[in-house]
Amino acid sequence: MKKFLIFTSDAFILYASLVATVWVRYPKDFERQYWIHLYPFGLIFVLWLLVFYIANLYEPKLLRNNLRFYSTLFQAITISGIISVLFFYLIPLYGITPKTNLLLFAGIFFGLEFLSRFTSNNIIQKSFKKSVLIVGTNNQSLELNLYLKENPQIGYEIKSIIDLSSDKIQEINKIIAEEKIDTIILSPEAYKIPKIINIFYKSLEQKVSFMNLASFYEHVTGMVPLEAIGQIWFLENLNEGNKRAYEMMKRVSDLIFAFLIGIVSLLFYPLIFILIKTTSPGPIFYRQKRIGQAGKIFKIIKFRTMSQDAEKTTGAVWAISDDPRITKIGKFMRRARLDELPQIWNILKGEMSFIGPRAERPEFNEALRSVPFYEERYLIKPGLSGWAQINFRYGSSIEDTTQKLKYDLYYIKNRSIILDLGIALKTLRIMLQRSGK
Repeated sequence: MKKFLIFTSDAFILYASLVATVWVRYPKDFERQYWIHLYPFGLIFVLWLLVFYIANLYEPKLLRNNLRFYSTLFQAITISGIISVLFFYLIPLYGITPKTNLLLFAGIFFGLEFLSRFTSNNIIQKSFKKSVLIVGTNNQSLELNLYLKENPQIGYEIKSIIDLSSDKIQEINKIIAEEKIDTIILSPEAYKIPKIINIFYKSLEQKVSFMNLASFYEHVTGMVPLEAIGQIWFLENLNEGNKRAYEMMKRVSDLIFAFLIGIVSLLFYPLIFILIKTTSPGPIFYRQKRIGQAGKIFKIIKFRTMSQDAEKTTGAVWAISDDPRITKIGKFMRRARLDELPQIWNILKGEMSFIGPRAERPEFNEALRSVPFYEERYLIKPGLSGWAQINFRYGSSIEDTTQKLKYDLYYIKNRSIILDLGIALKTLRIMLQRSGK
């Protein structure tokens, strides 16, 4: 609901800024000029809102009055302004080239948007919070408590965490009344104690909502808590039979976009060939074994970004930040993800998809089997990008992989065309940011 309200507010401010711009520029001819500008500006407003979405300006994690948020907002407005200039001057179909109007519009919009976001962020961060009580002390409940304290704008405030062995359990109704609890989160252990369940059953008359820890953790973080789920969770949540229509649509879209992107990318191949061959000795392409759907081994194809025989003496090791094995041109290609262009062939062959968990190397798989439920990520095809890739840094350890698995399981459970589209758009933002570093 928050996202929708903020989105609606932004759309309103865009049109209000246009009205103000036309009124300032053409006070005696306002009505005629407004209708002249309405349609072309309406088209670029769609692009502005899309840029804002890609920049995460509707994500609760970012909605705080701090430097990061306003820096992101300024960047998004700047990019949107550049797109608007290109739209009007490279596609002169509407009889207007509003250089002054665009500048005035951007200034008015930035002022109104700043005031709107400052107010809404302040309201979100300090008001309309739901009071939460967590029953059961474990790693996930403590992580959740810390996460919500660091992100008050999400809209929940944990009033208390009650240990199952504590005497406070007997005073639960008193705590609910005194703290004005809206939501009670139950850890998996709480469900195993009939006495506690009976206490909560009697508290229903206080109109309190109940959620299990795994569902609430997933709702607010976009991750699945590994220690709070079991095999029954997979049986209840991963109904693969219901995903057949989605999988069919996804395969068709993979084929269409792989063909189109593959044709366009061929234009860049000669330049990439030259850059690789002139900056380091060795082959242009690099083939590497990866694990795909259902544990099937396949070979991905990438442009070589490391020095030749980089793992000859070390064997398979995770890449690290500022890895000395990566060539100079390889660093840029990795940041811009140009090295992954040949994987279009893997998508066409059906070994990969555009969106999915990262395809892992078999050499690392044995060590990663110690991570609970790790192999469940092989239920679907690996992808060029995914929910974990846009939400977490590049994994270079078992600990990083464990964290990314939480995101992978969230994606496997909730995957849809809409989620895939959102991941694809935000991957574009990451590519542009990294290539600019």
